[in-house]
Amino acid sequence: MATRVLSECGLKPLAPVFPRPRTGVVLSGTSEVGFLDTNKGVADPKFQPLRCGLRERNWGLKVSAPLRVASIEEEPKNVGVLNVVEHEKLLPEFDHGAPPPFNLADIRAAIPKHCWVKDPWKSMSYVVRDVIAVFGLAAAAAYLNNWLVWPLYWAAQGTMFWALFVLGHDCGHGSFSNNPKLNSVVGHLLHSSILVPYHGWRISHRTHHQNHGHVENDESWQPLSEKLFRSLDTVTRLLRFTAPFPLLAFPVYLFGRSPGKTGSHFDPNSDLFVPKERDDVIISTACWAAMLAVLVGLGFVMGPIQLLKLYGVPYMIFVMWLDLVTYLHHHGHEDKLPWYRGKEWSYLRGGLTTLDRDYGWINNIHHDIGTHVIHHLFPQIPHYHLVEATEAAKPVFGKYYREPKKSAPLPFHLIGELVRSLRTDHFVSDTGDVVYYQTDHEINSSSKSE
Repeated sequence: MATRVLSECGLKPLAPVFPRPRTGVVLSGTSEVGFLDTNKGVADPKFQPLRCGLRERNWGLKVSAPLRVASIEEEPKNVGVLNVVEHEKLLPEFDHGAPPPFNLADIRAAIPKHCWVKDPWKSMSYVVRDVIAVFGLAAAAAYLNNWLVWPLYWAAQGTMFWALFVLGHDCGHGSFSNNPKLNSVVGHLLHSSILVPYHGWRISHRTHHQNHGHVENDESWQPLSEKLFRSLDTVTRLLRFTAPFPLLAFPVYLFGRSPGKTGSHFDPNSDLFVPKERDDVIISTACWAAMLAVLVGLGFVMGPIQLLKLYGVPYMIFVMWLDLVTYLHHHGHEDKLPWYRGKEWSYLRGGLTTLDRDYGWINNIHHDIGTHVIHHLFPQIPHYHLVEATEAAKPVFGKYYREPKKSAPLPFHLIGELVRSLRTDHFVSDTGDVVYYQTDHEINSSSKSE
């Protein structure tokens, strides 16, 4: 119709010019159907005609068209498209201290139901495994009694002491089983064997979980306020912020807690406990004293040097493991993480400041304690479900979850993380409900001069 009107008016339609498609089926002007060929090795790069037996027709649309249409090849490149790195630079920096857009119920709903199931037989199997390893290592070291073997034994046995502690820690949380008596008996046996007062530590650790991320109320490795930091004497500062001294802090903490706090894990009248918990503390202190008496007796039987080699040095390695892990689960991330006070603190926001860590081969040995975020939010989940629960919760966490750095078989990289944090994470402001670590440059200057 359009062609007839144009021809009667003496106007000749312009030849249509359309962008050339890159692939697919095309129709030629000679009733030939062709397929665009993208293989550069073919001599004719346009298309290979395919006869369809159609009558010769002119399939061109006889209508006016623009003088020229840009082809696909000539379209401007990179218009409105930013380099990924440049795009990320333009985005506002993620604020870890902002209230999360999800709640505990959202996280809980994402975790499979079987992850909440406690299997006491499975839990006991881990206890049997670790106890066999402890006695096996001690027997082998005593039999070989070689100075080439002793350092290897100390590292291995100290790690196994740490594994025993983690199982006793699960008993304290009730994630070992649903039977409080079983949890208490196993917890006392495991923790007393490595000189930890079970109930005393269990109660203070509960306080830590209930107040994680709170500047004043947290119990474990909480930050110092600037005022308290400035009041520390030189020796205390040195011991608190210079490696390797913080890795030996646990026995001191059991007797005297952290700077700025008073009380003892052995004293039933300590500020750590309420009156109804005094009997529990007395029982645990008695078990701790009984283990100490056993060690003294063994010292008379086998000699103090042999006892030091079989038990004393591994105990110190265990203490170093405990301090390293507990510190790095709350400090040392490359991003400054918030600490809270007052109305800004909540159980969820405090728990989201904790960190997961990868320990390489040690992950399985110390019962996946590195999956710490989910453990802090839901300590009743058994350790053998923590990895699965963490993976299920990651989509809910989003950027509030910080993926741990992948470890080599042995996590030596964490030593560097510890040292860097001790140099920079010194105190937080005395005021403000959302605060971040600050650095005291005098410490760094003195350490460099030394």
